[in-house]
Amino acid sequence: MSDAPQQVIRFHYSVAEVGQAPIEDSRKNGQPITMLTGVGGIIPGLEKALVGKAAGARFEVTVPAAEAYGERNEAAIQRVPKKHFPNGVSLRPGLTVMLPTQHGPRPVTVLKVGMSVVDCDLNHPMAGKDLAFAIEIVEVRAASAEEIAHGHAHGEGGHHH
Repeated sequence: MSDAPQQVIRFHYSVAEVGQAPIEDSRKNGQPITMLTGVGGIIPGLEKALVGKAAGARFEVTVPAAEAYGERNEAAIQRVPKKHFPNGVSLRPGLTVMLPTQHGPRPVTVLKVGMSVVDCDLNHPMAGKDLAFAIEIVEVRAASAEEIAHGHAHGEGGHHH
């Protein structure tokens, strides 16, 4: 990212597709999000908007698709054998399922269900969408050497060992 020292930032957010109603709001569960800068823990455009802000800052930012979940890739429509889907899940068009991949779990959207295969959209559900965020920064502090070594924030709102 940059040569700036890594920070831990705690913040509340709501996010919407530009021009739409919010689809997620961290205040609904009462807990702000905690992230360590410089490790790719959140979408790049949002991290860029957070860095350099102080606790108490409230702002809105629009993150273009390319700096969020990327542009849609029509080649990411694939046919996947049913055996790769979790047992007991009633597969139907429009359903988003976490599918294990060689790169870790990935959300896929079911397009069509056949006898032994499922046509899936492997694009992230928010791919190709510009996102509007409303942000309130709760805390900003320097990251500890241990957090930097582990690649995530520790303590309240972060990871506990």
